[in-house]
Amino acid sequence: MASPQTLPVVAIAGATGHLGKHVASAFLTSNLRNRFSEIILLSRQGSSSSHHQPPAGTPDNTHSNSPKLTIRNYTEDDDTSITRALHGAHILINTVGPSGHSFKEKLLHAIPQTDIQLYFPSEFGVNHYVHDFPHLEWDAKKKHMALANELLSPKKVKICRVFCGLFLEDSIGPWFGFDTKRGRYESVGSGEVLVSFTSLGDVGKSVAALASLPVAEVPEVAHLAGDSRSVREIAEIMGAVADGGGEIEVVEVGLEGFKKETTAKESWDPAAYLRFLMGEGKIMHTRDGLGNDDELVNPGQRVWKWETLRDLAEKTGGRPWGDYAWPPQ
Repeated sequence: MASPQTLPVVAIAGATGHLGKHVASAFLTSNLRNRFSEIILLSRQGSSSSHHQPPAGTPDNTHSNSPKLTIRNYTEDDDTSITRALHGAHILINTVGPSGHSFKEKLLHAIPQTDIQLYFPSEFGVNHYVHDFPHLEWDAKKKHMALANELLSPKKVKICRVFCGLFLEDSIGPWFGFDTKRGRYESVGSGEVLVSFTSLGDVGKSVAALASLPVAEVPEVAHLAGDSRSVREIAEIMGAVADGGGEIEVVEVGLEGFKKETTAKESWDPAAYLRFLMGEGKIMHTRDGLGNDDELVNPGQRVWKWETLRDLAEKTGGRPWGDYAWPPQ
């Protein structure tokens, strides 16, 4: 990391994306910001992101507890420009989405020419390394990790993979069987299996907390869970606050048949796969499941309070994505 006298410099790739903006915001605006000296937002030359404003609430750089904010442009087909953009950074956080696998590889090739000592690859979902089936998107992530292990010396660069389960704000919708509009939740397999959810903001804060640790204390794998609830528990939580009280029916469908049909063909879309993974307990980030590192990043919730399914219920009146047209036209 940086020398004991200086705070680390963090570079974030994909900082204007769906998750990336929450990660950038955590480094710039949360009570974790005084642990870093500079935040570098990487921006593709000529893209609209080159002109994006910093995340809302970004502190003034002159504030004593605020890291310096820098936006550095790179040209995607110019490897040396990517290396230059990472100059001086000690930590690299990759939040580039599914469409950017080629750029992710270029980032990896640039790291050995920089001072990067800690790398967070673009995982931030379910732990697909425990899966027993192929999937195009998750296979691409596995390929990225294999290349990272090939290119990066573990003595010089630590890699930390962060798995947060399902994004809280995005997941209680009909694409995962949570059909609020019809008052019907469909569980693939048992509706009693715990499923872990983490809000986008809490993922950002968790990454900032991990990045603030001495490198030797950063785990190679971190499982997070802002809340872990079964489909039946979620139905009860949402039904309890719905206008006038709204009981939600929970229906269970066969897991093995659903999984066999889903995995019979190649796909980039993870939605159906995530549905049977819920039933298999493969998104259960608890001590009895895949493990849980909440206390490492947020001991006793003293740094922040995790957002929960009850919080989501209160915000949405028990009707998350209730007005969303499904299936899409």
